[in-house]
Amino acid sequence: MELPAIATVDQAAALAAALPAALAALPNAQSPLRIDASALAELDSSTIALLLQARRLAQAQGRQLEIAGAPPKLQSLATLYGVDSLLPLSSSP
Repeated sequence: MELPAIATVDQAAALAAALPAALAALPNAQSPLRIDASALAELDSSTIALLLQARRLAQAQGRQLEIAGAPPKLQSLATLYGVDSLLPLSSSP
C-alpha cells in the first residue's frame, strides 16, 4: 500500500477504508503488510492513527507490518506521541 503525498485528517477515512483491501491483496498468509510512506509530504496525527490501525489489522491476521520510506516528520511525530516503538518505521524505501 502506498500512502499519498497528503495523508491528513481529510484523507484518513478513505485511507483507513483501503487497509482491508490491501491486506486481502497480499499473496499469502505470511506476507507482511508493507506501507510505502516515501511520498508523504503533508501529515498529521491522523497519519499516526492510520498506521496504528494498520498494525492492529495486520496483527489480527498474524502478519507483520513494514513501513518503508518514512520521512523525518513521520518519525518525529511517532516519537512525540510515544508510539515509535510500536511502528516499524524505516527511512529506506
